[in-house]
Amino acid sequence: MLIIGIAGGTGCGKTTVVNQIINELPAEEVGVISQDSYYNDLSHLSIVERKKTNFDHPQSIDFDLLEKHLITLKSGKSIQQPVYSFIECNRTDKTIPTHARKVMIVEGILILTHPKIRDMFDIKIYVHADSDERLIRRLKRDVNERGWELDETINKYQSTLKPMHDQFIEPTKEYADIIIPNNKYNTVAVDIVRTIIAEKIS
Repeated sequence: MLIIGIAGGTGCGKTTVVNQIINELPAEEVGVISQDSYYNDLSHLSIVERKKTNFDHPQSIDFDLLEKHLITLKSGKSIQQPVYSFIECNRTDKTIPTHARKVMIVEGILILTHPKIRDMFDIKIYVHADSDERLIRRLKRDVNERGWELDETINKYQSTLKPMHDQFIEPTKEYADIIIPNNKYNTVAVDIVRTIIAEKIS
């Protein structure tokens, strides 16, 4: 199994890059795991308290469960991937059956911050985007898709997202094997990754 880690700051376009990479590849041979599925269970907190949680700090992720699941998949067995609700800011009681594939892509802002998880990746990718562009994407997503107030999102960006990005996420760029600029010129980098995957599954 080839495990690929795709990281980058909030709103950098990781999902777009993932879709570009797996496009044209056989769906039954490539699987995707989202870091968002592995946020800690916060059922013991109220929705108000959950919204105050720093989700951009590595401690917000259940890396132990993610590691356990990656090991299980690598052994050829299936897992029950948690389902996360951005509206409730918590894991739901639902899971998604996720089967072992020749290639597993793990994507998330913090996946390169954890040494054990990082060491499990055969290829480490960092998606780079301009900070203004990332802020705009994050504002649109939180307000339109996740039910946050505009002022609430801006305050969170200034107080939490940007400091956490500078402290934890941006420095992980140094671990990346490939840095993909998320703009119209990223096609060569995406094609290289797709070629590596195609060779693995051929």
